[in-house]
Amino acid sequence: MTHLFDPLQLGPLRLANRIVVAPMCQYSADEGSATDWHLVHLGHLALSGAGLLIIEATAVSAVGRISPDDLGLYSDANEAALARVLAAVRRHSAIPVAIQLSHAGRKGSSHAPWDGGAQIRSDEPRGWVTEAPSAVAHSPGELPPVALDRAGLARIRDDFARTAARAARLGLDGIELHAAHGYLLHQFLSPLANRREDEYGGSRENRMRFPLEVFDAVRSAFPAGKPVWARVSATDWVPGGWDVEDTIAFSHALAARGSAAVHVSSGGVSPAQKIALGPGYQVPFAQRVKEAVGLPTIAVGLITEAEQADAIVRGGRSDAVALARAMLYDPRWPWHAAAKLGAHVVAPKQYWRSQPREHKDLFAGAHYGQR
Repeated sequence: MTHLFDPLQLGPLRLANRIVVAPMCQYSADEGSATDWHLVHLGHLALSGAGLLIIEATAVSAVGRISPDDLGLYSDANEAALARVLAAVRRHSAIPVAIQLSHAGRKGSSHAPWDGGAQIRSDEPRGWVTEAPSAVAHSPGELPPVALDRAGLARIRDDFARTAARAARLGLDGIELHAAHGYLLHQFLSPLANRREDEYGGSRENRMRFPLEVFDAVRSAFPAGKPVWARVSATDWVPGGWDVEDTIAFSHALAARGSAAVHVSSGGVSPAQKIALGPGYQVPFAQRVKEAVGLPTIAVGLITEAEQADAIVRGGRSDAVALARAMLYDPRWPWHAAAKLGAHVVAPKQYWRSQPREHKDLFAGAHYGQR
């Protein structure tokens, strides 16, 4: 019997099923503001039948963007643009919508992936000086970032809190804090990027300090009745880097601060990483965190098939699965999964008559008369 379509509680937020649309950067914003592309993109995914839709990594400041075309929520214009998109989504879908808040750190000021993804130097058009825990470049040949001083740390904490307050005004249902994939908070966690000698560097406890301070600031700025959680990289895939035992310790600290879940990914902090790719290759990390910490976990990474996703949830390896590229390729993935697994899924009434004859009860509550 399938469990992929069982409801899931993320703190106070109830999801209709265990399928999450992962946050996926679109590199299609205008000075941080959502555009018509986001209206089409998010509107499309909001009709997918998934239990939760997470908006892409959203910068808390202009210098916190990955690329000049990244989505942001640091200005009134950004807020108004995203409000327009959300209003359209909510008119046609009841899917809960969360947002991933991020600061790119030393991986900022970069070209979009389809333009090569390389660093845009600060003296080049559209480039800027990046900031990070330490003045250590991400890749050989790149300009190093500026090491953050105490004033810089306070500014970024405040940026996260202000953006969380904007997310609250927009009525978003949850916040995922991006502490993965080599971006700023992950840079603080990893000894490969964090070479500080103050209380924010050195020991694991010290390296966790700033990300936890940011989590506290976001949690305080967002309504208590809505969940906040984090996305983490369980391992750097580099000897001497951040690893799964560190992730478990960090997840315990997040749980103590009221995190509703942990979204478990990996890698991104070093080009020296050697990732053992394969179907569901990150699921064992999610299982380790779930078993050690007890928080709901979201597994992600090369989860592509309905039976595979259901086996992960049914076997207790993770509480939910997040899909990214598979959802872009097949935006009706939850419909097709429900059909394969004999489950039901919510779909807009305008699409009810699309049910194949052999799956006439696929859409929950659907009734379509025919004259």
